[in-house]
Amino acid sequence: MTRILIVEDEESLAKGLVDVLTVKGYEVSWESDGHSGLEAAMKTTFDLILLDIELPGLNGFEILKALRGAGKDSRVLMLTARGAELDRVLGFEWGVDDYVCKPFSLSELLGRIKALLRRSVTVQESPQEEGALIFGDVRVDLDAFKVIRGGMEIRLPARAFELLRFLVEHSGEVVSRDQLIDAVWGEEECITQRTLNNLVVKIRQAIEQSADEPAFLKTVHGVGYRLEL
Repeated sequence: MTRILIVEDEESLAKGLVDVLTVKGYEVSWESDGHSGLEAAMKTTFDLILLDIELPGLNGFEILKALRGAGKDSRVLMLTARGAELDRVLGFEWGVDDYVCKPFSLSELLGRIKALLRRSVTVQESPQEEGALIFGDVRVDLDAFKVIRGGMEIRLPARAFELLRFLVEHSGEVVSRDQLIDAVWGEEECITQRTLNNLVVKIRQAIEQSADEPAFLKTVHGVGYRLEL
């Protein structure tokens, strides 16, 4: 059974999520503060962690950093305040897979959870690398959400693979920042170009020999980006 950990200090919200996710067939655990949330995530392997940022004790960022530092690769869906762009940038920098803005609709949250869990299953069940993209000595398998460089796997946020997939589908074309935001996050999502630029930097760090002098993912100043395969 798929295991989900909720780390959220707002009791009414957390209990409502526990009830809904349990009805959906997930095995759900709930912790109400940062220290107990981190302890639970370290002791047990969860398929997905629903992680609030503002928590008593440790905050969500501290928990995220500790988990990634310990090699825990559970999918992490972070809850952030609407418009808190810095939160989203830091989250992607430290290894969050996706986020949802408060207040959120239940259908949006369930959709994000399902999408992240599908990606997790894909990674586990897709050992083949047929059709992998080659960037110098880097292999990228978009279907398996894997980047292999020098025999080592490089972790990227799930959104980074969606961004790269869209660029691959439009390789050789100049794609505007607004096009990328709409394609990857949707027109209704509260995304600014700072979040987009942050993911582009992470992709470059993964696939380029020099992120400062990219050979593949190039900036078209004043417009957007172009991927040259």
